[in-house]
Amino acid sequence: MNVSFRTASAPELLTALQDARRDTLALIEAFLAAGFGAGAQLPVRPEFNPPLWELGHIAWFAEWYVLRDAESSDPASAHRTALLTKGDDWFDPNTVTHRMRWKVELPSAGALKTYCHEVLDRVLDKLVRAGSSDDALYPYRLVLAYEDMRRELMLEQLQTLGIALPAELPVQPTPHWAEGEIRFPGGTIQMGSAPDQGFVFDNEKWAHACRLPAFTMDSTLVSNAQYAEFVADGGYQHPQFWSPGGRAWLMAQDRSAPRDWIRDGRHWLCDRFGTHIVLPGHEPVRHLSLYEAQAYCVWADRRLPSEAEWEYAALSGHPALRWGDLWEWTCSPFEPYPGFAPDAYREYSEPHFISHQSVRGASLMTKQRMRSTKFRRFCLPERDSMFIGFRTCLL
Repeated sequence: MNVSFRTASAPELLTALQDARRDTLALIEAFLAAGFGAGAQLPVRPEFNPPLWELGHIAWFAEWYVLRDAESSDPASAHRTALLTKGDDWFDPNTVTHRMRWKVELPSAGALKTYCHEVLDRVLDKLVRAGSSDDALYPYRLVLAYEDMRRELMLEQLQTLGIALPAELPVQPTPHWAEGEIRFPGGTIQMGSAPDQGFVFDNEKWAHACRLPAFTMDSTLVSNAQYAEFVADGGYQHPQFWSPGGRAWLMAQDRSAPRDWIRDGRHWLCDRFGTHIVLPGHEPVRHLSLYEAQAYCVWADRRLPSEAEWEYAALSGHPALRWGDLWEWTCSPFEPYPGFAPDAYREYSEPHFISHQSVRGASLMTKQRMRSTKFRRFCLPERDSMFIGFRTCLL
């Protein structure tokens, strides 16, 4: 499905929901084949969940917003009872804390797969009779987007654990792109989404004018070869390049290079889903925290783009601009747009304002239907498990 999930019709959503579930199950099989299923077998990381909990939660989320007609995440807003007697006790993220998810006793993998199939079958049956308006299709678009986002988190977890990528989910190699700079004249753009654009996340509401001065931005992301120069120049050893938060993070990590780089004599290797390959110099450097991106910028006398600058550039359609290989750090804290109000999935954005950083773009792991210049991802500054990189701007 190459159309955006935001405007997908009922027939397109039907196909896409089946596609999303195939990907989810393929990822779960990869975890199970590697011996990882229950939480007790895995290292606890704040950005990840035990795979079997993740599987049940994805199905529960679809059941909650589609089959149970929940108007919000408030338990009292669900109009129908759960398919599983203990479903809410197992999979409601508002009552099952992150730490609890690693200890809860769940049904077997087979039983959870049966639950997933049952939920999907009922969702698809209800979708056929849902109508075609944006309001009628909103919950289906929401659960599709949610499953696609959880898919990318599971791919990040596979990479972190060194588990091979499932054959059903191939990744295209990153081509060579000519490096350069683009001068943008500045002006006024409409940041955010308009009501007539189909599905809109609450943190994109609503479109509002934003005026920017002229700026100069890299046409491509910082490459492994460019970042290797920073590493070779002792970038991780010189505190003057790092912010106070970055220095504290660096001391806790005891790191001298990006998290997936491995020194092999005079050369660097990198980890790709458990396989070590020679570091591809032309590829964008990935799996970096915000602190590492900021330190490179200080070293290079550059800066990260603001969220508004990134959106301005992405909307420009400049033929030399390359984006979509990795998510991209911006220098902007994740903040609400004017007049923000949470949607039905009210925990999606509001709890993360200010503490998280705005991230833009998409990655090679992002489904095509999820890609949008308006999409706002948000992450803690220390997060380095994402498929994320950065580009720089002239000071």
